Amino acid sequence: MTIRFGILTLSDRSSRGERADSSGPALTRLVQAGGWSVTKESILPDEESAIRAVLTEWADSGELDVILTTGGTGFSPRDVTPEATRAVIEREAPGLAEAMRSASLRITPHAMLSRVVAGIRKQTLIINLPGSPKGAVENLQVVLPVLPHAVQLLREDPRSESTH
Repeated sequence: MTIRFGILTLSDRSSRGERADSSGPALTRLVQAGGWSVTKESILPDEESAIRAVLTEWADSGELDVILTTGGTGFSPRDVTPEATRAVIEREAPGLAEAMRSASLRITPHAMLSRVVAGIRKQTLIINLPGSPKGAVENLQVVLPVLPHAVQLLREDPRSESTH
């Protein structure tokens, strides 16, 4: 099954060119290693209205099955990715966020500070990931096994019942 991903990096410094984005490329490598495609990529500053606009545009385009965001999920006042995500999703997918936090807690107590959100807009799944490359990859690895089935369900694929 082909899954089409969009990867949105949220970082003031990376968006200004002051720091290279390493989380987005790390996620791209992991997605492509799974045999899937990354069809959209972008870097934005930590501005809630800009994040909402891109999430809405990408999800409503019908061109993506999964949007991964990386960054903006911590406690800093500029970390607004969860708020932007909640503003655009129609349904939350709390099990994904819970699974990522649970797995991360086995690695670091800082996982308790994660405010990642996951949810659905139209037929697109949006998943927030931490901003560090290590944290982003580790969290994505937790949910990767269920993404093909999730996408089948969102596409209303009749084969979805036989794959779980």
